[in-house]
Amino acid sequence: MPVFDRTAAWLDIYFGGRIPDFTPDIALHGTDFRREVWDILMTIPYGQTMTYGEIAQIIAQNCGAASISAQAVGGAVGHNPISIIVPCHRVIGSNGSLTGYAGGLERKAALLKMEGVYNHHL
Repeated sequence: MPVFDRTAAWLDIYFGGRIPDFTPDIALHGTDFRREVWDILMTIPYGQTMTYGEIAQIIAQNCGAASISAQAVGGAVGHNPISIIVPCHRVIGSNGSLTGYAGGLERKAALLKMEGVYNHHL
């Protein structure tokens, strides 16, 4: 199937140390809130990070709310069904800490290190 071919090509490019210039066709199913969080994740560029709080601020601004819980954002990030392509590994704690990655913090650190944004050991 073409979606698998494009996904394999995307992963080869990414793990080859290059930035893919396309996104495989993906269909994300979840609540409106989760999909909004996942859409924001897709905007975080390779080699950059964003905090849960920053994502919460964006969503609050988008919907006219006074605030949105960073914990709620964390819950949505944790339910991301397509990690790496929907780059939840690029979301960090407000103090720069690596928190909450379904694949394990060691993998999150390795992905961020590969992208040049994390040089510490867990």
